[in-house]
Amino acid sequence: MKESPDKESSEEKSQPKRLYTGAERPFDPEDLVMASGHDVTPERLELAKRHIEEKGAAALERYLP
Repeated sequence: MKESPDKESSEEKSQPKRLYTGAERPFDPEDLVMASGHDVTPERLELAKRHIEEKGAAALERYLP
């Protein structure tokens, strides 16, 4: 049985028009720490900040598809 057209249109509205990996948008050190799967600590934030300064978007792309 087919779903009602109203339900289909609401699902389409909730779908993003474009998928992002995350690195093509601005991100901060906290995003990098969370993407790596670690808890956010001041030490990890400082390390993430240095990685972002050195590698730019590649720092986050390492963890995202």
